[in-house]
Amino acid sequence: MKLHDLVPNPGANRKKRRVGRGIAAGQGKTAGRGTKGEGARTGGGGKLYRQGGNLPFYRSLPFKRGFINLFRTEYAEVNLARLAGFEAGAEVTPDSLVAAGVVRDTERPIVLLGQGDLQKPLTIRVHRASKTAVAKVQAAGGTVEIIA
Repeated sequence: MKLHDLVPNPGANRKKRRVGRGIAAGQGKTAGRGTKGEGARTGGGGKLYRQGGNLPFYRSLPFKRGFINLFRTEYAEVNLARLAGFEAGAEVTPDSLVAAGVVRDTERPIVLLGQGDLQKPLTIRVHRASKTAVAKVQAAGGTVEIIA
């Protein structure tokens, strides 16, 4: 194949429609624009995003009311007060939290929050923990391990 053999695919190049060249062409007089109105005028068509009296689409979007991140991670929140039912020295894992009825299932990662007090030492394994929760658990003699 040489450069002079190259041709565009059939139908790739079409001739420009010459409008307004008489009635025989099928696109004469009004040139397919109908009669009168905004669409018939040159330069017409309104502003960008104009919707002809409807509320413009971009104004109906909730930009001023925040937005929802589709890729957010939703955590199952567990406060320290909910761990009162565990015995001293117990190991608290996502499975033991489900068994105790503290969280519904292990589908969502678990975050430990610091509301409430902890009186007994516990070994807690969760996906995330707040600084105040870690401080309170360590003050009670327990440990917090972050699991992946």
